[in-house]
Amino acid sequence: MSTPDGAAVPRALTQRECLELLARNQVGRIAFAFHDRVDIQPVGYVFAAGWIYGRTSEGAKLETLAHNQWVAFEVDEVRGLFDWASVVVRGSFHRLDPDGSAADRDTFAHALRLVRTLVPQSLTARDPAPHRTVLFRIAVGEMTGRRADGSAT
Repeated sequence: MSTPDGAAVPRALTQRECLELLARNQVGRIAFAFHDRVDIQPVGYVFAAGWIYGRTSEGAKLETLAHNQWVAFEVDEVRGLFDWASVVVRGSFHRLDPDGSAADRDTFAHALRLVRTLVPQSLTARDPAPHRTVLFRIAVGEMTGRRADGSAT
């Protein structure tokens, strides 16, 4: 939608459009907060059955998320200044445990299969990012999206 002068006017995405955007992309940003500090970092991901799966490395992000599991996750498709779509998910972050209960091990194995659709060598001796040893998933709670179609004159 655009205004009479040709400027793009953002519109809300439908739930289906949000899900489709999440499914067709592989890189997003996870935002998290602890006390008075907010951070945002890019991560590779796979979206499946209402969950965002990914992997990361040990460090300050995981230490922060151990204290506050609530995150925002954003994915964008940008073709131009007035031609873009964006989805923001709010939900909870869950570190996956390969040595936990049977259910934990099953969830970890499922996440690893999904992550290997992006990087087949993940968590093997030939892993191109061997420092990213932690698998996680984010429960999709609230999800909103916006799109701008058009160009400014």
